[in-house]
Order: sequence, then C-alpha cells, then structure tokens
Amino acid sequence: MADGKLYIGTRRYSSWSLRGWLVVHLAGLDVEDVVIPLAGGGGTTAIKAVSPNGMVPYLEHRGALVWESLAIGEYCAEITPALWPADRLARAHARSIAAEMHAGFRPLRIALPMNLGRHGRALAGGLAEDVKADVARIDALLSETRSAYGQGGPYLFGADLTVADAMFAPVIARFLSYDVKLSPVVADYAVLLRAHPLMARWYEDAASEPEAWHLERYETLA
Repeated sequence: MADGKLYIGTRRYSSWSLRGWLVVHLAGLDVEDVVIPLAGGGGTTAIKAVSPNGMVPYLEHRGALVWESLAIGEYCAEITPALWPADRLARAHARSIAAEMHAGFRPLRIALPMNLGRHGRALAGGLAEDVKADVARIDALLSETRSAYGQGGPYLFGADLTVADAMFAPVIARFLSYDVKLSPVVADYAVLLRAHPLMARWYEDAASEPEAWHLERYETLA
C-alpha cells in the first residue's frame, strides 16, 4: 500500500503539477498519483474539494499535508537531501533561482501556456517585449548557473536533478513547444532535461490522457 497520494492536474497543461511530481519521484516517495482533469475556466471543483489551497500539486505523505510546489520540494529534500546541492554556496544559489522561478515571469506564463501537445511551433506574431525580457532573464539564469555550478554535468548543478531543475522544467517545456530561441548553453540543457527518464515518462503519460481532457483555449492558440 502506498504511503500517500500526490494530486496533480492534467499533465498536458499543468506546469505546477510537473514540478511537484518531479521532486516527489526524485525523492523516491511511494505515493499514488491522482490526476484531476483541469476545468476549462476558473478553478476546478474536484481540486478544490481535496487541496487546502484549491490548487495542484498537493501531497499527502505519512500524515504530512503539503501544498505549493516549492514547499513540496523542500519537504522532499528533507527526505532526500541530494535534491539540493551539497555545497552551501551552490545551495543558496539553487534556492534563489528556484524561488525566482516560482514567483515571477508572469508575462511568459500567460503568453506561452504549457501544452505538451504542441511541438516546436512558434507563436504567431512573435513574442511581446515583456515576454522577451522574461526569456532573456531565464536564459541568463540558466546559462550562468550551469556554467558556475554544473561541474560538467548535464543539469544545473551537475550529474543529478535538483529542486531547481524541477522548478525550471515547465518553462523548458514551454521553450520547446513554442520554438523559443535560446543561447547554446541553455538549448543544450533543454535537450538534456527533456531526455531525462522522468521527463520522458511525464510526456508519455501526458500523450496517453483522454482527448476529452483537452482544453480549446490552449489547443487553438496560434
């Protein structure tokens, strides 16, 4: 019997769910994934019925109730400390960039919603200036982090994924979906992150979701 449940939204669209799911599975928690299809507009009643803040991801594990993806990341890191870098300075940097990703980049989130069914198709009309500024900031963050702390490994802090990688995974998915132009360092990171077994599994599971779960407002975005 599993030690708890992780409530997530439609994998095709739910960027926050991807973050929580990655850290939970990187930590090796034995939980049941419970997928609740996202509604077409506003909040999803079924999610509000189970989650304290009415959103996903939401983790129930051995009596602990944890919501918000960054809080789930911290909880999982208590169980699996390697989810943050061992070095104090690298760890401080990882927490800073993870928090910045969690709190910011609203123009990009709105203009480029996550849709894993969209493959390398640029947004019609190009990107607005505020979205370009978000892309530039994220590209700089990832490039500088990987160069300073990557130690030659494929991910931001070396050979293994951290909470920071999980926090940036959905925006990488967006970049790939909308064919966003990136610096060589970040483009390479995007390919390697997408190829990680857990990311590959998430994409495969997303592709197997019922077509009835598709939302027109995302599927018809030019």
